[in-house]
Amino acid sequence: MATVTKAPKKQIQFADDMQEFTKFPTKTGRRSLSRSISQSSTDSYSSAASYTDSSDDEVSPREKQQTNSKGSSNFCVKNIKQAEFGRREIEIAEQDMSALISLRKRAQGEKPLAGAKIVGCTHITAQTAVLIETLCALGAQCRWSACNIYSTQNEVAAALAEAGVAVFAWKGESEDDFWWCIDRCVNMDGWQANMILDDGGDLTHWVYKKYPNVFKKIRGIVEESVTGVHRLYQLSKAGKLCVPAMNVNDSVTKQKFDNLYCCRESILDGLKRTTDVMFGGKQVVVCGYGEVGKGCCAALKALGAIVYITEIDPICALQACMDGFRVVKLNEVIRQVDVVITCTGNKNVVTREHLDRMKNSCIVCNMGHSNTEIDVTSLRTPELTWERVRSQVDHVIWPDGKRVVLLAEGRLLNLSCSTVPTFVLSITATTQALALIELYNAPEGRYKQDVYLLPKKMDEYVASLHLPSFDAHLTELTDDQAKYLGLNKNGPFKPNYYRY
Repeated sequence: MATVTKAPKKQIQFADDMQEFTKFPTKTGRRSLSRSISQSSTDSYSSAASYTDSSDDEVSPREKQQTNSKGSSNFCVKNIKQAEFGRREIEIAEQDMSALISLRKRAQGEKPLAGAKIVGCTHITAQTAVLIETLCALGAQCRWSACNIYSTQNEVAAALAEAGVAVFAWKGESEDDFWWCIDRCVNMDGWQANMILDDGGDLTHWVYKKYPNVFKKIRGIVEESVTGVHRLYQLSKAGKLCVPAMNVNDSVTKQKFDNLYCCRESILDGLKRTTDVMFGGKQVVVCGYGEVGKGCCAALKALGAIVYITEIDPICALQACMDGFRVVKLNEVIRQVDVVITCTGNKNVVTREHLDRMKNSCIVCNMGHSNTEIDVTSLRTPELTWERVRSQVDHVIWPDGKRVVLLAEGRLLNLSCSTVPTFVLSITATTQALALIELYNAPEGRYKQDVYLLPKKMDEYVASLHLPSFDAHLTELTDDQAKYLGLNKNGPFKPNYYRY
């Protein structure tokens, strides 16, 4: 969910480029956490209060034979018996996603996605379940996997499977499980995707590399993260993007609401649930002052934290200065800060050198989409001991006894360790749904083989759908006023180059 202006482009990586975490010996007398992701992340209770049956935590979902009440086994989840609980979670989410439900009701009769076969890779939570079921109600067939190995709500995945959605995801997947789930979504006899909804670009590039013939027949890609958008622009620049793609990440309704307001609330939630830290007087460095960074800093400052900013962009750096923050290089403050938060969309923002110089009990976490911002791999060495102290909280211990508190193994903090506000996810989900409808129904020639921004009119429509929740009433232009401004009375009201 994170972005920052002009972050260096992320290199495309595929499954066979990725290395499994290596097991290392640890000192005796301390409980070791030198183990694989799949083992270390099967603690049954997540900080997000996700229900799990701990009795079968040791059995991989891939080894289970499960069927839903209709006799279908076209899914792979932790425990299909959790479906009823997950259905209640989805129904609760629907109450605060009235705009998306409104879109579902308005378009359900027309079935604008009839014939669409959407393969998706996003966080699988109650809120995204509302989006998936909306797409199905609009006529689409969906197959889904998770974009983050820690963020899946097992009970929600079970509810989707019970409803007939082919979902392959569970909380605590290993790296191998992650790619297996994506492949199961794409590779099915008699079913071929023609639309992609992605969060991070992993699904898009798996299809691009492993199934080039399928990729060429895709009618449109919708991507919502800065990481995935960078990957799409890389493909486009290399002349390898053979389908139109919609950059939802840089739409106004994503940038200004999901990235800013969502992170302003969820950063505190994630840190409080995992560490019980008191922020008053704490020194915090936030790497990146894009919309995510702005949201995080506003929340931390309001609770009395002393906040430093690191930035590569002079415009964002100047904004930070005008907002009352001191802009520094990470090396200048790394010895004194109590908390380090990354939100750049880049890689190796916090290196082993930085980690070696941190003070005892420094908290390190990431609010960017990808787990590349903190060099966690460098911490898996023989001289360091890992201790799992609670779900998604590891103490990495140096030979001299110093401990660094690492959250979610460097993955996205808020969706791995807590929850995010349902209302703001309604905004993003509605934007994604409209982008899929637009690309799927666009006449031939409207969109070429390139990356596009969501049309301004759609951004405004998404915002207007959410205004009734606040009993907000828009002022209408008179004919004379509209003529004076050179606008249509019904919008769009701002040019594409306008910066909100």
